[in-house]
Amino acid sequence: MKNNMTKKEEEVMEMLWKHGPMSVSQLLEKYPDPKPHFNTVSTMVRSLEKKGYVDHKAEGVSYHYFAKVSEAEYGKGFIKNIIHRYMDNSYMSAVSMFVEEEKISVEELKKMIADIEKSGTNTSKSTHGKQNKLLNPKAPGTNL
Repeated sequence: MKNNMTKKEEEVMEMLWKHGPMSVSQLLEKYPDPKPHFNTVSTMVRSLEKKGYVDHKAEGVSYHYFAKVSEAEYGKGFIKNIIHRYMDNSYMSAVSMFVEEEKISVEELKKMIADIEKSGTNTSKSTHGKQNKLLNPKAPGTNL
């Protein structure tokens, strides 16, 4: 499953995440005015189903659609896709960007490292098999 939802499809998913299983008519009720056409919403839901994000269950004469992927799962995949596409699959580049943009401080990084070491998570290798200096502050060339 790729993270290839359109903005409009994300709106549908947000409704399903927030309100649970719904028919197309019920989804339509959640839209503010001016509401999209029934067929537009129906097409988006079927597209999401084809992409693997949504499934349905027959309820009487209509289908109730539900999210197959949680919002958290989708968010993780979205971030992974960004790192893969725009940062050469380097999580170090992503973290470095946050530090350079002053979105996260070195002190916060030190706390994350301490928390990771305390939890015993085995994260001393990056995706490229090189030593990850961020998660192993004792690695040569690390100034943390």
